[in-house]
Amino acid sequence: MTGLNVGVNNVRRYFPKHLSFIQLEFDHLQIECKLTPEFWRGDGEIQDPRLTLWLESKSSGRPACQTPVHLTMIRSGNNCFRLRAISLSMRSPARSLPATAA
Repeated sequence: MTGLNVGVNNVRRYFPKHLSFIQLEFDHLQIECKLTPEFWRGDGEIQDPRLTLWLESKSSGRPACQTPVHLTMIRSGNNCFRLRAISLSMRSPARSLPATAA
C-alpha cells in the first residue's frame, strides 16, 4: 500500500506521542488516519486506503522508477494537516513539513 512517509525526525518534531490519529485534508476530502505503533517506532509512515488512492492519482503517468511525489503537510489544526503536492523547486511554508509518497 502506498503511504505518506513523514520521516523519523519529523515524527519526533511534529507529532506529540499522545496522538492516536491525525486528520488529513486533501482536495475536497478530510480523513482520519490512525497512527500505528510502527509509526512511533521509526517507520514514520501514515497509511490509509483513501490516502493511497489519492497519492496514486497524483503519481499516475509517472514511471515507477521516477522519484516519489513530494508533498507538504500544512498544519490546519491541532492534529490536522492539509496535504499539497509540490515541485522540488517550491519552498515549503514556514508552518509545513515535508513528506513523500512511499
